[in-house]
Amino acid sequence: MTHAPRLPLAVGLPMAVASGLAIPVQGRINGALGARLGDGIAAAVVSFSTGLIVMVLVSLLAPRGRAGLARILPALRERRFPPYYALAGGIGAFFVFAQSFTVGLLGIALFTVATVTGQTLSGLLVDRLGIGPAGKKSVTGIRVIGCILTIAAVSWAVSPRFSGGAAGASGASGVASGAAGAGAADPAALLLPIILPVLAGFLMSFQQAMNGTATVHYGTPIAATLVNFIAGTCVLWVVWSIKVAVAGPANPLPGEWWYYLGGPMGCVFIGLGALLVRSLGVLVTGLGMIAGQLLGSLGLDLLVPTPGTVVEAATVLGTLLTLASIVVATLPWPRGALRR
Repeated sequence: MTHAPRLPLAVGLPMAVASGLAIPVQGRINGALGARLGDGIAAAVVSFSTGLIVMVLVSLLAPRGRAGLARILPALRERRFPPYYALAGGIGAFFVFAQSFTVGLLGIALFTVATVTGQTLSGLLVDRLGIGPAGKKSVTGIRVIGCILTIAAVSWAVSPRFSGGAAGASGASGVASGAAGAGAADPAALLLPIILPVLAGFLMSFQQAMNGTATVHYGTPIAATLVNFIAGTCVLWVVWSIKVAVAGPANPLPGEWWYYLGGPMGCVFIGLGALLVRSLGVLVTGLGMIAGQLLGSLGLDLLVPTPGTVVEAATVLGTLLTLASIVVATLPWPRGALRR
């Protein structure tokens, strides 16, 4: 096992925020590719496959990548961690599956709130159970308040998009274009579509914990990210093959190069997440990425807006409140601070 030095909070948290910036950009690209192909699952297959190609090249060309590659099979064979941790990439595939099948029903705003809620709650649970490489972290009153404030802040930030339409389509992760709002739908009919993104967000914290633990034993996040993409790509190819057998193939692949940048961006935030959970814990890493996601979405809406996008005050203020909530949840408050 390689013992890399832990990063201080002042270094690790900005890295988590920076990695989260790539999520809405990836979502915008994958959403455009899905619209071009007429098939969200096909877009996910392309994204994961290109990410896998990038990780194979990095693993073969970089010295640390080759060293990590040599440690994968021994770590699995010697059961240095539960073997099913190698299947963590399947959670990413499930997230994309939930994304593809529920954004059109819920709208991107409700989808974002659902996934953030699931991820924030599971971050507390995973840290409490000590599943990640950072070990057990207590569920303090301050951390709970910070999580509640984060969920409320994200809800406020995306609230202008609950009305649906074009603005709703360019929401926090920018995955779908033209997604309808959820306000006019039957609440009972939305139960399953809401459960799927909550579950997908809930499982994301476990994915980060598993990838982080694997990184400790591989000695580098490069190897953990490679294994992650192998598992996710295999799952998506199986699902897409079944879909093709039932409904036929999608449209031909586009020739523009930028459609294929989603996978490499996924390499960035999956790899950094695997690296950071050892130092920050799962909850703080997830909260930092959520902040980066909102900041990236706000930047996209300001600099490269989709047609009909209007940046409202609630989006800006909700994003700022999210940052403040993360400060509340992550600062090393003294014991008994909540009682005082």
